[in-house]
Amino acid sequence: MADALIVVALLLVAGAATSAVAVRDPARQALVLSVLGAVLAVLFTVLQAPDVGLSQLAVGSALTPLLIMLSVRKVRRRGRSKDGAR
Repeated sequence: MADALIVVALLLVAGAATSAVAVRDPARQALVLSVLGAVLAVLFTVLQAPDVGLSQLAVGSALTPLLIMLSVRKVRRRGRSKDGAR
């Protein structure tokens, strides 16, 4: 039973990572990266490392995508303000 859970978790990680690479829009990549972080947290929990899973959940699925989204927003705003100045 435990081996089946590990295989399912690894397949979910592979699918989420492939999706993160395949998405072209940076905002959507951040959302897919958030899903990847949550799936990795599940994988770590299945592998009996709950402390690493909690850290991954906090950093990988919440903090990093939030910083990426804020960066994308700021870059897009700067692009708009430069286009309006011309």
